[in-house]
Amino acid sequence: MSKIEINSLTKQFDEKLVLNNINLNIEENKIYGLLGRNGAGKTTLLNLVCNKLFPTDGKVLIDNELVIENESVLKKIFYMQEMNLYPLGYRIKDVFRWTKVFYPKFDFEYAEKLCGKFSLDSNLKIKALSTGYKTIFKDIIAMASNADILLMDEPVLGLDANHREMLYKEILANFIEHPKIIIISTHLIEEVADIIEEVLIIKNGEIILSDSRENIAERYYLVSGQSSNVEKYLVNKKYTVVETMGKYKSVIVNEDFNQKNTDLINEFDLEVSKVALQKLFISLTN
Repeated sequence: MSKIEINSLTKQFDEKLVLNNINLNIEENKIYGLLGRNGAGKTTLLNLVCNKLFPTDGKVLIDNELVIENESVLKKIFYMQEMNLYPLGYRIKDVFRWTKVFYPKFDFEYAEKLCGKFSLDSNLKIKALSTGYKTIFKDIIAMASNADILLMDEPVLGLDANHREMLYKEILANFIEHPKIIIISTHLIEEVADIIEEVLIIKNGEIILSDSRENIAERYYLVSGQSSNVEKYLVNKKYTVVETMGKYKSVIVNEDFNQKNTDLINEFDLEVSKVALQKLFISLTN
């Protein structure tokens, strides 16, 4: 099974610094959520991982080998891009056959099964597909590739709510059947939160949070109540303000919750609850 190591990775386009000293260890057999606002550097990072861009500084290793011009390593990665790069005149079946040339473990039977599940006629030409079905077509190729590493950039672009739910379930089923690294870059944080195990939040080209969903749930909590009492509770604590409305304040606190916290919550008549991943993301990236 594969793993990805990213060391001091920096990317600059002319005078613009897009990624700044990224350090990450992507562990085998996990689903990662790569979350960030527009222009944060998500797509640039994915392009560097699969050698579609060269770093200004730093390096990317897969199974302890540099990815740069390393054919044996790059064959382990399938990158599902937001942009369509397939010839519009090709039929879906044609693309399946060509994919098999580059990914010998490509599963035709599974690909056709997914086409049936998503009501996609594999005899259609790519140019005949709507935006949503172009996305479904690319998702099917990614999952059927059986690559050790799947990079999925906006995998639900243009999909309706029903198809998005179907796809999330299929990604999870695919992962259970064939464990691998899956990195999902998306803006729909609330939806993807249920299937990702590890969270990577990128802001202005820097990773500001890299942790498991389990640790995040234990480390962050939401405190709400009268502003003056919330302020008293926050003394010597790390926090970010989520919302202030008149005399009411809601904040996300970053620390382990203990009995002393419980006593203070009761003393100041505050409410405490778990933090939704999307709310934490918005708070940290504001």
